[in-house]
Amino acid sequence: MIDVLYNRFLRHLMLRFDAETAHRMTLKLLAAWPFAHIPAADPPELRVRLWDVDFPNPVGLAAGMDKDAVAVAAWQSLGFGFAELGTITPRPQPGNPRPRIFRLPEHRALINRLGFPSDGMDVVAPRIERMRRRGIRLRVGLNFGPNKDTPADRVAGDYRALMERLGAMADFVVINVSSPNTPGLREWQSPERMKQIFAAIADAIPPSARRPPILIKVAPDLVESDLIPICDAALEAGAGGIVATNTTLKRAEVGVASAYEGGLSGEPLRESARAIIRQIFRHVGRRLPIIGVGGIASADDAWGHIRAGASLVELYTGLIYAGPGLPAAIKAGLAGLLRRDGFSSINDAVGTES
Repeated sequence: MIDVLYNRFLRHLMLRFDAETAHRMTLKLLAAWPFAHIPAADPPELRVRLWDVDFPNPVGLAAGMDKDAVAVAAWQSLGFGFAELGTITPRPQPGNPRPRIFRLPEHRALINRLGFPSDGMDVVAPRIERMRRRGIRLRVGLNFGPNKDTPADRVAGDYRALMERLGAMADFVVINVSSPNTPGLREWQSPERMKQIFAAIADAIPPSARRPPILIKVAPDLVESDLIPICDAALEAGAGGIVATNTTLKRAEVGVASAYEGGLSGEPLRESARAIIRQIFRHVGRRLPIIGVGGIASADDAWGHIRAGASLVELYTGLIYAGPGLPAAIKAGLAGLLRRDGFSSINDAVGTES
């Protein structure tokens, strides 16, 4: 129903507005969507268990779509197995000046230079608590980032504050150190600085509360000689996994000619993201589960990331172009691909082409 409505009417309407206005309108519609039901059970072969958490299927919403946790029930209704919400910052901040989201329809891509606009953790926390009280079962990851004006010597403290306020509410937490739109943030991908973050958050959650797995989100622009030490540092620090990848600053290398500044997402990112997934899996295997992100717009795209080493996958830009029926289409396609290639579960297929 919603897919037909989107493709016949809403998509054409939204394209009349600039990308950010359309994004805001979409979130308002989804936040008010009355059918916050639990979808029919997914096929058992799509179930994934990681970190003692059961995911009904491996298809998740990527961070950036719902930064402030306003439409969580809608993501469940659309059939996502989980949603990564954020990036959330400790204090509210407006982000970079507009315009800051740009469509590249010929590439089925977006460029954004949002800069972590956020309502802040004290506004987001009650929304998640209300969601839980309503009985919403969607698995939720929370993506954390520092405020733009936080001095470098206090960035680790921002991550600690976020963990203290929100960590126990999450099924998993993602430490965002790879956005290209916050000056200096990607420097925190270095092993030395990652250790500072993990030291700062080590005791941020009381022993009586559930401590969620902590994942590191990495950039697709890393060369292998830099990526491998990051993986080793994540293992040493006790990270729960890696999100691969964030948006890219590359243009010509991924076949895009654009003067817009910011991080590129969508189909041109697919192969770069998959290469990073493959490199991580070849180095660490299943010791660091991977959430694969970048360029997913079909079941084949998701399957490629899974076969490269991802246990879960996420999408955002593909949803903008394909519409709200995409999660269901990907799930149906994955079930067929499992049968075609002789696998009994998603877990069995992870990393089989790495």
